[in-house]
Amino acid sequence: METADPRERTYHDLVVADVLTLLHTDADDGLAPEEAARRLEVYGPNQLPRPHTTGPVLRFLRQMHSPLVYVLIAAGVVTFLLGEYVDASVIAGVVVVNAILGFIQESKAESALDALRSMVRTEARVVRGGSVRTVSSEDLAPGDLVLVEAGDKVPADLRLVQGTELRADESALTGESLPVDKADSLLPSDTVVADRRNMLYSGTLITSGTGSGITVATGAATQLGEIHRLIGSADTMATPLTRKLASFSAWLTAIILGLAALTFVVGVLRGEPAADMFVAVVALAVGAIPEGLPAAVAITLAIGVSRMAKRHAVIRRLPAVETLGGATVICSDKTGTLTENRMTVQTLWTSTQEVPVEGPVEGPVGHGTGQPAGAVAAHPETLVDEALRWTLVAGATCNESRLGEDGVGIGDPTETAMLVVAQRFGITPHAMPRTGSVPFTSERQYMATVNTDPATGQQVLLVKGGVERVLARCAAQMGSDGTSRPLEEDAVHAAAERLAAGGMRVLATAIAFDPGPDALEDLAAGRGHGLVLTGLQAMMDPPRDTARTSVRTCRDAGLQVKMITGDHATTAQSIARQVGILGDGAPAGVLTGSELERIADEDLPDAVERTSVFARVSPDQKLRLVGALQARHHVVAMTGDGVNDAPALKQADIGIAMGVVGTEAAKDAADMVLVDDEFATIQAAVEEGRGVFDNLTKFIVWTLPTNLGEGLVILVAILLGTSLPILPTQILWINMTTAVALGLMLAWEPKEAGIMDRPPRDPRQPLLTRPMVWRTALVSALLVVGSWWVFQYERDAGSSLEASRTAAVNLFVTVEAFYLFICRSLTGASWKVGLFTNKWLLVGVTVQAIGQLALTYVPAMNTLFQTAPLGWESWLRILGVAVLVTLVVSLDKRRSILAARSAGRRADRQSDRRSVGSSAG
Repeated sequence: METADPRERTYHDLVVADVLTLLHTDADDGLAPEEAARRLEVYGPNQLPRPHTTGPVLRFLRQMHSPLVYVLIAAGVVTFLLGEYVDASVIAGVVVVNAILGFIQESKAESALDALRSMVRTEARVVRGGSVRTVSSEDLAPGDLVLVEAGDKVPADLRLVQGTELRADESALTGESLPVDKADSLLPSDTVVADRRNMLYSGTLITSGTGSGITVATGAATQLGEIHRLIGSADTMATPLTRKLASFSAWLTAIILGLAALTFVVGVLRGEPAADMFVAVVALAVGAIPEGLPAAVAITLAIGVSRMAKRHAVIRRLPAVETLGGATVICSDKTGTLTENRMTVQTLWTSTQEVPVEGPVEGPVGHGTGQPAGAVAAHPETLVDEALRWTLVAGATCNESRLGEDGVGIGDPTETAMLVVAQRFGITPHAMPRTGSVPFTSERQYMATVNTDPATGQQVLLVKGGVERVLARCAAQMGSDGTSRPLEEDAVHAAAERLAAGGMRVLATAIAFDPGPDALEDLAAGRGHGLVLTGLQAMMDPPRDTARTSVRTCRDAGLQVKMITGDHATTAQSIARQVGILGDGAPAGVLTGSELERIADEDLPDAVERTSVFARVSPDQKLRLVGALQARHHVVAMTGDGVNDAPALKQADIGIAMGVVGTEAAKDAADMVLVDDEFATIQAAVEEGRGVFDNLTKFIVWTLPTNLGEGLVILVAILLGTSLPILPTQILWINMTTAVALGLMLAWEPKEAGIMDRPPRDPRQPLLTRPMVWRTALVSALLVVGSWWVFQYERDAGSSLEASRTAAVNLFVTVEAFYLFICRSLTGASWKVGLFTNKWLLVGVTVQAIGQLALTYVPAMNTLFQTAPLGWESWLRILGVAVLVTLVVSLDKRRSILAARSAGRRADRQSDRRSVGSSAG
């Protein structure tokens, strides 16, 4: 036996004799049991390897490796040193809960790999030493002769030795939507995996026929093993939200440390004791840290999860809620997402008419679903055409499939589609008893049966198959009255080509009344003439009714929609045009997997940007396409259902798996699962994701001015050498209570009108835009000026230091409550949102007001927080300042909105001029 691992080469480009020679095995007797055991010891068990994983402690600690978490830990330490043990416990709880969630979610990749490993755990029938025995698939070795039949899961990669009517469902591995005919034939070395008809691949399913094959690859060397490796190597992308929060946290940390250092240095230089300055620095840090941000993020995302679940999208990883809202491109699979995932006859053609089969097929989801037996004919008037009637009868009778009692098709999808369309026209499948048959083979490309017509007792020969092969055996065609007329081959070919150009699979049916005794024998031998062509049936997996509308909505929202499928280019292009992915200004063109192989890595991002449809692509090519889009700074949403999709689902910014037809490997690699497999659900989830990001941004824009203002108040006090207007414990009260009672209420804000009319956010845009930074600075400055004025007014009026500080604390909270209503909309006037559209906000303001009254007037609270009661004059001044701040901020917001609209109109005019210039050129 050769020293090189025999699993490291390809075998589809070798004849069987050469394969047997290379692997030192036999096509009849297989390996000797002793040799099989020796090879198993050399090459290892036929199973996918388990990846190296880090221990649970390290994985848990890794969840805290974030600037935001560092800030939170610092806040907890500071509050603990201040003796505020309850607040310190709350902050510690937030850190621990976030770490636990991250710890749980990090097992996602391992689950995906476990799902793949389970796909190859099965039993196999193997020939060893001339005897057939059943062994565990893990005990297969290169060179083993494996027997397969309908219903078997292929246990390893096999080079086919022989097959009879053998077909395999390879959709999970290659994306091919129909079962693939398998036959022993020599193929070119550059044949892609999806077109290797002489190979059977591990994890795929035999749908019909029998066969045998030589094991050429096991374990990690199989095609499934290659996908396993790709999943392990695919990067788990940080979501846009986590990236922005990390950047924001680092920026915030730098500002806090800078202000703290400046405060300490200035105070010491002014002669203040270092210990006092440390207390002041602690107060500044406590004020500047937004302790409520992690809770706001978690709750806002959780509410988004709940809203998405109501719209049939199940979120598996919390940050993914927002990620989809930031998507700039959606890469969609074809089968099951854009299409119904069931073959359906679309058109019936005869020599005298063409009948479109209109309306959705009712019944359970699945291949070949249809109406129950006895359904009313869909087009009863057309059945006066005898050619059409016999076309339907031939399709439903010359047929090996059947419909179960629940209406679900059992067997080949194209055959069950013929059963369904026959029922829709009132024809009962298999109503004519069969007396003989010739099965379909990939060589003949047709099937034939002899049946007895129960109405006349006449023998009828029915044939169904490829147009070319059936036409070659026809001498005439049937007219609408049932009589034979001369065969018009050119017209039949033209009709078949036109239907096929629409992405449909076209089959022909033919008939012979009272066939001779040798008719079946001749057809079985590939001979036979004198048949009468009845007509054509054209079928396809049709697009979903909602797909076109959803694709248009996504494109109107500025998202690119691209189709990435393992199916054939013609079929993919046809569906893409029907759903609007091609045409209407979308990037044109179709690239196949073989064409992608010839594009250099540095040229691929540009090629992907200008292409909308990618057909016949392999798992590693899908991974490469996602990477190319990310290189262009796109936020990529990727859909898929098969094992072949799992690596790309993991690599994408958000992976979306199909819940109905998706494999476990795809679901485990994904961030989101569609319960109904509808593209429309993706569009709905994008809408919800945008709403989630809006609400998070609203919270940050609302909370930052308070935190910055509190820090600046401390800094100003140090610079002026006066008493602190607000104490550290009072700052903690403000931050923790307002974050819960006021800020978190923004998580329940409804989506703003026109949210899907906006373009996607630029992934490179920071969390806070320039206008938001300006507004934060403005509100912070107004808070500092207002609180100092209130504090100093109380002091000048003879109020105690405690009462003056109480007035400053209430000023902060009151301005925050007023500012909360301004933040309900970032792009328009807040009053248009409606006062009662978020009732939780009104509840929160009420709770906060009660809390402030308790802080001001309850003796125990006065003692704990060093506050004092206020008179009604003080409240009037506080309310006056709050109203003034609200007016100033509202006017500035109005100015900002008008400026943004003006800039948008200028950009539109420039875009129009460029378009006109381009058209003229």
